[in-house]
Amino acid sequence: MTEILQKSIPYDPLAERPLPGIQPLSIEDWLLRDDAFAEQMAERERLLAERRADVLAMDESAMPAAQELLDLVLAQSYPGATGRVTRPDGVEVQIDRAQPLDTLCRLVQEDLCILQKRGDEHVLMAANLCFPASWKLSEKFMRPLIAIHDPVVSYDDNIARRVQRLFDGIQPGRPLWRYNALWYEDATLFQPRSASAPRPVRDREGAHYLRSERQSLLRLPESRAVVFSIHTFVLEAASLNRG
Repeated sequence: MTEILQKSIPYDPLAERPLPGIQPLSIEDWLLRDDAFAEQMAERERLLAERRADVLAMDESAMPAAQELLDLVLAQSYPGATGRVTRPDGVEVQIDRAQPLDTLCRLVQEDLCILQKRGDEHVLMAANLCFPASWKLSEKFMRPLIAIHDPVVSYDDNIARRVQRLFDGIQPGRPLWRYNALWYEDATLFQPRSASAPRPVRDREGAHYLRSERQSLLRLPESRAVVFSIHTFVLEAASLNRG
């Protein structure tokens, strides 16, 4: 398969920040389009057609939140859209409010996860996840926030409590963001992996690619759901040395 790579990342993914590394984000900058837009969107279309059960999941109770999210994405990325939109790569997409996750998957590069408060915790109620970095949607769907992060060594109880408080405090129109930096042997975007068989931790030495996720958190004003979005960048490690 042809590698899908960006030429640059609009932040320094190697700059270290204390966990959870959250920063404020302008709502206008919530969604990004980069130089890999056409290639990533084509890959999303392929995965949606061939691996739909692996990349989409939604509890019926999350339908109002998913439709609200669709309206927000359309307003920001395709203002004035009604029945269909034409993406920057020339592909026409029909807006299907009965299938909001399918439509969202075909509109933007970001993977979009919807978490809703159930009791004292936020639970993953819906998601499109075409570009997982070594986790499986089927294992995280309908699980609370803390359980989602079980395999992450640095995600201890103290950080878990801080993140839950963070989710509780997110306000509409005031998104937050963070980033990570992961070293990979190959550039494949769709890399699901079970928590029972974690990926060996790699460092920069010997890795061929840097994979960085620009992760953001946004509160939907009507449903009060939290949207966790993931914009995936993959660069050749050698290009960082040249930079």
